[in-house]
Amino acid sequence: MQPIYLDYNATTPIRPEVLDAMLPCLRTHFGNPSSLHQVGRRAKQALEEAREQVAGLIHAKPAEVLFTSGGTESNNLALRGISEGMLQTRHRKNAHIITTGIEHSSVLETAKVLGSQKILGSQEVTITTLPVDAEGRVSPSDLEAALTPDTTLVSIGLANHEIGTLQPVRELSRITHAHGVPLHVDAVQAAGKLPLDVDQLGVDALSLSAHKIYGPKGIGALYIRTGTALHPVFRGGPQEREKRPGTENVAAAVGFGTAASLAGQDLAGQDIETYAARLIHLIALLWNGIQSHIPDVVRHTPMQTCLPNTLNVGFIGASGEGLMMGLDLAGIAVSTGSACAAGSVEPSHVLQALGCDEAGAKSAIRFSAGMHTTAEEITQVLEVLPQIVERVRRAAK
Repeated sequence: MQPIYLDYNATTPIRPEVLDAMLPCLRTHFGNPSSLHQVGRRAKQALEEAREQVAGLIHAKPAEVLFTSGGTESNNLALRGISEGMLQTRHRKNAHIITTGIEHSSVLETAKVLGSQKILGSQEVTITTLPVDAEGRVSPSDLEAALTPDTTLVSIGLANHEIGTLQPVRELSRITHAHGVPLHVDAVQAAGKLPLDVDQLGVDALSLSAHKIYGPKGIGALYIRTGTALHPVFRGGPQEREKRPGTENVAAAVGFGTAASLAGQDLAGQDIETYAARLIHLIALLWNGIQSHIPDVVRHTPMQTCLPNTLNVGFIGASGEGLMMGLDLAGIAVSTGSACAAGSVEPSHVLQALGCDEAGAKSAIRFSAGMHTTAEEITQVLEVLPQIVERVRRAAK
């Protein structure tokens, strides 16, 4: 059987058009975009064209897009930079950050550090972690109740990386703005799968990563709405409007721009219905087959208001890690959750936040389809999955 890749939420293959766009920057247009000579100016032009393409994907102004090394850096910069900006521009003594218990580790770990080390120059940094319901959704009323006069930032992911739940961001942004608090959204998993418009969402900051939309690894972006104070985390250069110093990765940025442009075309007009419908059909085919052929399964991904390509399933009595290894031996790539948590023996914090016990959280597998996934591949997975589940369950007894 040919290898089957069902881990598109972890990363995606580079589209041929993206690679073609990047190669000239690596071979001939290698200049430093900060240099004033012709070679440097050519690189600068390519960089700014890429910025326009990324901005176009989310309907933002190019000047509001900062290039970073990826989603993790974007999230770090948003939490640290906006909170510090709020402290200094609003002349506050204390900082308060609100997030949820199902965020990516780059949000949760950053918030944890900020809360313990108080490195924002405030007298006190408080972190509030909002609960979620059984489908992983935040209650707007819980958010409103958590806001205080010290709140400097709310950071909530648009689409969850493990279970695919979509948050009511537009409603959440109305609440935060009514209290004068900026809203940061981690849109790394949503980009390329859903149409994104920063004005319609009402967000003040938004994180993106190229390798989730068939672009290169090591490049991301942070959208910062005009007027939102952002203090740099790093120092040492004027690049990216002095918010993210260091020589820009022009080749990767060009690849990101091309991937963003192609993703925008995929999501434009009627194409989004065809694109989403295909993924929804594939996930439905997989879930129906699992239900029909494997007993004692739990669906963690909501049936509605979720990413069209994601299915997180708990196989009661089986080890998710054992299932993943068994599928890998069969040539099928899936994951037990976030790729950033690979190697961790801890149960998924996302599933535990949903109310799963430790055994239930450790029994889950995330399937995520993508551009190259076919119905034939799903059928092949269903041919081998029941036997693998039975074998892993038997071994656990």
